Amino acid sequence: MKRRDKSEFDPPPSDGAPQSEDAFAREAGSTADDFEADGDGDGDSAIDNTPPFTDFERRLSDQEDKYLRLAAEYDNYRKRTARERAELTSRAQAELVKQLADALDDLARFAHVDPSTVDAATIVQGVDMVEKKFLKTLAAAGLEIVDPVNQSFDPTLHEAVATEPALSPEDDHVVARVFQVGYLFGGQLLRPARVVVKQWNG
Repeated sequence: MKRRDKSEFDPPPSDGAPQSEDAFAREAGSTADDFEADGDGDGDSAIDNTPPFTDFERRLSDQEDKYLRLAAEYDNYRKRTARERAELTSRAQAELVKQLADALDDLARFAHVDPSTVDAATIVQGVDMVEKKFLKTLAAAGLEIVDPVNQSFDPTLHEAVATEPALSPEDDHVVARVFQVGYLFGGQLLRPARVVVKQWNG
């Protein structure tokens, strides 16, 4: 009987499979080289170190800068308008005082006359003239006098300090007398008129 060689009983190598340990090592080395060449390993290939939020952070910083500039501009505008408003008020007050200066001069002249050389009628006449000059100047500046004699009582403009009986129902809540006139300035109530009001008791 013819003896067969052992190699005849070994199965043929499959496609792509190593035939021995040396062949397997050679194939493994080739695979590792291919992996490194593709850049998927730990070789010298470049790695993208760019932070993922760089663009977002830049835009956020730009918006923050715009906000800070806008806040600074608004603060400067607020301070400037407050300063201009104060200067305007000061100029308006100075203009009013300037207009009253002539009336003040007249008042000073009558306040320092020698009573032994001037009669009382002259002094009264002079004070009346000064009062009219004051009122004319203040009226030009926006002052209105509230003097509601024989007018219906208005609680928004008048203050009732006393009442007296009305002679007829038609006189109910009508101002009988004014103890102290009131003042409006530019439509704003500075002081209500203090009045006596008629009241019908039936």
